[in-house]
Amino acid sequence: MLLWFVIAYLAISIAIGLVAALRVHNSNDYITAGRHLPIYIVFAAVFATWFGAETVLGISATFLREGLGGLVSDPFGASLCLILVGLFFARPLYRMNLLTIGDFYRQRYNRPVELITSICIALSYLGWVSAQITALGLVFNVLSQGDISREAGMIIGASVVLVYTLFGGMWSVALTTFFQMIIIVLGLFYIAYLVAGMSGGVGTVISHAAENGKFQFWPRLELADILMFIAAWVTMGFGSIPQQDVFQRVNSSKNENVAVYGSILGGSAYFLFAFVPLFLAYAATLIDPQMVAGLIDKDSQLILPTLIFNHMPLYAQVIFFGALLSVIMSTASGTLLAPSVTISENILKGLFREMNDSQFLLMTRGVVICFALIVTGYALHTDATIHKMVENAYKVTLVAAFIPLVFGIYWKRATTQGAACAIVAGLGIWIVLEIANPSGLWPPQLAGLVAAFTGMLAGSLLPQWYGTPNQPAPA
Repeated sequence: MLLWFVIAYLAISIAIGLVAALRVHNSNDYITAGRHLPIYIVFAAVFATWFGAETVLGISATFLREGLGGLVSDPFGASLCLILVGLFFARPLYRMNLLTIGDFYRQRYNRPVELITSICIALSYLGWVSAQITALGLVFNVLSQGDISREAGMIIGASVVLVYTLFGGMWSVALTTFFQMIIIVLGLFYIAYLVAGMSGGVGTVISHAAENGKFQFWPRLELADILMFIAAWVTMGFGSIPQQDVFQRVNSSKNENVAVYGSILGGSAYFLFAFVPLFLAYAATLIDPQMVAGLIDKDSQLILPTLIFNHMPLYAQVIFFGALLSVIMSTASGTLLAPSVTISENILKGLFREMNDSQFLLMTRGVVICFALIVTGYALHTDATIHKMVENAYKVTLVAAFIPLVFGIYWKRATTQGAACAIVAGLGIWIVLEIANPSGLWPPQLAGLVAAFTGMLAGSLLPQWYGTPNQPAPA
């Protein structure tokens, strides 16, 4: 019965996505929803896209093992990213009227800079989208009580998300995530209400977590711990700023004020609501400590689904798994579209001298299919946790794309040579340290960020031997 309710929910989501696809008449509609989205849709798209499988299943499991100290990257870094985008990046980028974030690097610098940063941005989505596909496989496996394997569940889930994303693009992503956000908020709040009653109340759960040191957030005053803490925070907080999915929500807004406030409000809501899954997971230790003890090392991502499946009535199970599927699908659709658009616009399109809008739209949809196949294959063969897949996704954009973006907007003296030096230095140091000394004093991605910063300054201030004359920064 539960599985049939879930199937009905999936059918509704597909229907909404396909109805939204009727609004798609050209590539601009497909990629930016024609820049028509009002603030409540932008807010929902920002919140629901980032409130993904890692938030419900990943960071909640990490909280049980490591406490708040293990969540520096997400939700603390992730929400920081969204708020920073609203405060410092949404307005200047919106005014440039770009199609993708990769277009910024071409307009501000040149084609090679656009190509390299766009490849890095597209690669960063491999882990994030795969995390959502992995979570879909887990959900279908639990719902069917093992009759559907995780592998088959991944394929089913990826196929559902692909269908409405393929046809509707950003319109489908926007309208389905708005519907899914309502399910997420109402569903998880209601489940939290039920769980609070079963565990002795919110105060009891919080007190118990505090007594067991789960609210210890700041690192020890030792250099290695401090550097690791900073690296985790900036990887998500800075590394996810130059991302197409973030930019796509900003750029789809109907005006620049909507772009600014939609991002700030979405990021703030994400940070606050992310604590609901943490509460649910820790309450599980009071409701069923034996179950938690059995899964914490074996597969901690199953703790919340198992709690709901074993201790909740059918209607509550329907609400929880409906909310969970909303969480996963809203993120999966947005993060499937974003890299596909980047690959089409900033990598492949430059290989063709003449391509009309219909041909470009067809190519973009083809890339969506190919990328869906790639991430599903990766999800089927990786053994990384959901939280770890997401956490690692932004290292490459942190070292390669963040510094050229910031300096390109806010430093008029930033040059193409400076951007090239930043990319080469950042990627070079990061790759070398990841191979030679990944557990050293300096986390590789933090060292790569410092190298990129140094490369930008040196490359821009020294005599110019490479690139076109400096382009003006956005107004």
